[in-house]
Amino acid sequence: MFYAAYNILSLMLFVPALLYHLYRSISRGRPAALGERFGHIPSAGLAAIANRPVIWLHAVSVGESIAARPLLKALRLRYPGHCIVVSNTTETGRGVASGFPEKDLCIYFPFDFLPAVRRTLDAIKPALVIIMETEIWPNFNREAARRGIPVVLANGRISDRSYGRYLRFAWFFRHALEFCSRLCMQTDVDRERIIAIGAPAEKVLATGNLKYDIPCRHVTPAERAALRIRYAIPGEMAVITAASTHPGEEELVLAAFRELLAVHDSLMLVLVPRHPERAVQVAGLLEKVGLPFRRRTALGTAANPLFSGGAVLLVDTVGELTDIYALSDLAFVGGSLVATGGHNLLEPASLGIPSIFGPHMANFREIATLVLKCRAGIQVADPAGLTAACRGMIEDNRQRREMGANGLAMVRENGGATGRHMAVIAEYI
Repeated sequence: MFYAAYNILSLMLFVPALLYHLYRSISRGRPAALGERFGHIPSAGLAAIANRPVIWLHAVSVGESIAARPLLKALRLRYPGHCIVVSNTTETGRGVASGFPEKDLCIYFPFDFLPAVRRTLDAIKPALVIIMETEIWPNFNREAARRGIPVVLANGRISDRSYGRYLRFAWFFRHALEFCSRLCMQTDVDRERIIAIGAPAEKVLATGNLKYDIPCRHVTPAERAALRIRYAIPGEMAVITAASTHPGEEELVLAAFRELLAVHDSLMLVLVPRHPERAVQVAGLLEKVGLPFRRRTALGTAANPLFSGGAVLLVDTVGELTDIYALSDLAFVGGSLVATGGHNLLEPASLGIPSIFGPHMANFREIATLVLKCRAGIQVADPAGLTAACRGMIEDNRQRREMGANGLAMVRENGGATGRHMAVIAEYI
């Protein structure tokens, strides 16, 4: 009865959902890729995975794709005879995942519309599906189970902000969760929450956070100098990177930067909006406040004049954040001064770069707590706190180096989730 009602509702919402998707794609200047989303995989892609067993890993967007990287590397190493298909929901996620050498094919995840799901599963024929974090699609899970395809939820989490919503709709989610073969949650709290939502308790494990298994390294002075040449940044310049910023947050960051320039004129800002299609809007803000800037795409690959103090590099590309963190002196991790839930603090920590973040870290509560415990970063309450924390780090080289070293040690000491996930996956391959 549930699935009959769900699919009738899907038919009723089909046209509005399609129009919304088209509007969203066009407004962001991204391809809609409706063919793949309805299960029409290009023949060239299918040829690349023909006649071999397939492991299908789904990562919604950029954050999930980056978190999946250690798992993808382990899968490629342990199962060299299998093809690896990576799917994404967002265009930015697809842009990042397309660059992963471990994958054989990158596709868009189908709409949870029964014909689209069936067509995609029939085309890919996966031996195993791994879904990153907490994507719950009733038709997809049920159709996979009907074909005898195990579905493993990896790196699962239920944030503080979303837990109440999940509970209210537990009657809906439990139908999809019962078809999961295993649910690997990040913490015991996440395990308890997904059981409360309706997952069978005997299928749920706490296996740790894959994000701690990201590669980490101390960035040498020579590496940093080479990166700065690539981005036209003077070697002696103090560089603050504000990464994964959201609407309403860039204004706060730019105000703090202008205050800092009043006391430190040999300072520049690298501004990385979470969604690069917002670069035009952010460029307008920069023009409005009168800060000189260049867009990353305007640098090209040829030699460029060096930035001067007080300038801003506006990053309107994807896939470069690791290098940008590596050339920086400190990082502000966005989505945290506005009520978005924060972003991943481990990325700068894995390179020995200390981080500053705001009060809104509900989506990364465990990581934020650990960063503070290990003294690898500073949490601020408001824009004034951001200005003060940045100034303190710029003026105190010893504190900055110690926090960076603490971050590296933290990431190295908290790994191991990949091995625990792989032990679960081995049960199904």
